[in-house]
Amino acid sequence: MGEVLKPSLSLMIISASSGFQYRHSHQPLYDVTRTYASVCNVSLVSMWVPNRIRMKAKSMSVPNVVLSVQSRLVCERQEDKQGYEACLVEQVLPPWGDLAIDKDLVHPDIEPEVAIMPELSLNRKAVLNVDRVSFLEEVDEEILSKRILVLSRTNKFRSALELFTSMELSGLVPSLHACNSLLSCLLRNGFLDNGLRVFEFMKRKKLTTRHSYSLILKAVSDAHGCDSAIEMFREMEKESGVRDGFDTIVYNTMISVCGKVNNWRETERLWRDIKENGHTGTQVTYCLLVSIFVRCGEHELALDAYNEMIENKFEPGIDTMEAMVGACSKEGNWDLALNIFQNMLDSGLKPNAIAFNALINSLGKAAEVELAFRVYNIMKSMGHSPDPYTWKALLNALYRANRHDDAIKLFESIKRSQRSQLNSHLYNMALMSCSKLGLWDKSLQLLWQLEASELSVSTASYNLVISACEMARKPEVALQVYEHMVHRKCTPDTFTHLSLIRSCVWGSFWEEVEEILNHAAPDASLYNAAIQGMSFQGKTELAKKLYTNMRENSLQPDGKTRAVMLQNLRRPRRT
Repeated sequence: MGEVLKPSLSLMIISASSGFQYRHSHQPLYDVTRTYASVCNVSLVSMWVPNRIRMKAKSMSVPNVVLSVQSRLVCERQEDKQGYEACLVEQVLPPWGDLAIDKDLVHPDIEPEVAIMPELSLNRKAVLNVDRVSFLEEVDEEILSKRILVLSRTNKFRSALELFTSMELSGLVPSLHACNSLLSCLLRNGFLDNGLRVFEFMKRKKLTTRHSYSLILKAVSDAHGCDSAIEMFREMEKESGVRDGFDTIVYNTMISVCGKVNNWRETERLWRDIKENGHTGTQVTYCLLVSIFVRCGEHELALDAYNEMIENKFEPGIDTMEAMVGACSKEGNWDLALNIFQNMLDSGLKPNAIAFNALINSLGKAAEVELAFRVYNIMKSMGHSPDPYTWKALLNALYRANRHDDAIKLFESIKRSQRSQLNSHLYNMALMSCSKLGLWDKSLQLLWQLEASELSVSTASYNLVISACEMARKPEVALQVYEHMVHRKCTPDTFTHLSLIRSCVWGSFWEEVEEILNHAAPDASLYNAAIQGMSFQGKTELAKKLYTNMRENSLQPDGKTRAVMLQNLRRPRRT
């Protein structure tokens, strides 16, 4: 047969979620041929060890990983025996040659796993299982670090992690650059658990940089949300030495994370922390702050961030300046908006249509008609086409400047040349000017056009027409519009009834006034308007009757109504 069972040095690697172990014989060793025995998740490998290599027993401490040695029988050929006094193993020379688990031994359905740190046992999306740990012949940390770097850059994450784990088990420390490259490789491929394990190793070895913190915080945010990243960041701040490693870049990462979910409160706190910790914001910092605050409607904070940006002599980009034009417009700070806009033009930048519209709207609210139309002309010269928002802003500018005739003329011009851009808001802007001028016939014409256009006709549109009739002292027309409104199933509101009551009072339509009050929901403002109007017209008895109904409905009269009723009570009855 020529083969006998002899004790030999055998390395057994048991790979499981808790780690692995290896074992070898205490008997003299011989050159052997490999014969393997395997069971579920257990692999047996034998190797020849020269007699001159002396090893000493000592355990290697790795979290959740145990290395040990025991005897094992393997099938071997008869060879000349060489004396070897076996003892347990410590790596002294290049460790144990190029030894690895043979993949033929591993059960096809079970893959060995990398040991995971207990403190990192969180719910992750994916875990990369390592099926081989190499005992390295090369022990030069610089050479091995370069290998990890190349593997990570070429996206060979499994091989890179295997080499990293092998170095860790051998007591070797990869370079900072290699660790960062491996961390980036693992995280961009979705292996957050493994990335956290590498990150914890880097923290223990004090290899972390601002890039490391930024990578891991962003990955945690993407996997588990902004709150988890904030919690992790705050825990890091409490650790000794970690907070000193934070710089503005790390804070920028967290500000960006908060901005994705519009968490402006945490963003503001991070901004304060930057200054309290002696750091200075960068251009990116201020661009992020302005963008987030504007998006969240915190325009005062956006203005503060922008002013600080200018004080620190950072040049804002076009996006930041456009956002600030919008913020200033909403805050009514049109002069600052105009100044920023002028700086954009002086820098050769081309503002977008949104910035133009925001500035025109801001100028329109301030009744700065000339400036608004000047910006409008610049907008056209830069190739931007006006949209309904632009027209509404210009109409509003004319309305606020009491140039109602010009507003109606502009509307007619839009209707002729840009009919497709007409909407109910533009019709209402024109109706507002008609109402101010008392152009009841023009307002009726616009109302019929609005209804014929199949655009939505709101209660506000009918209210403006009724108001125009009120201004023109046309109560009968106002009542007809009201009836038409109800017929079209458009619900009247308090403003509708108030305008109708005032129109009927001026037209001495007393029965209609009472009918409106009876059909409308009880409202103190309606009774106040009717009682005061009747009293001024000398209809004191009707006024008293309505006053009594008002109190019966538990409605409180205003001071003017009380004063009028006191005068009516003192006044003798007319015979």
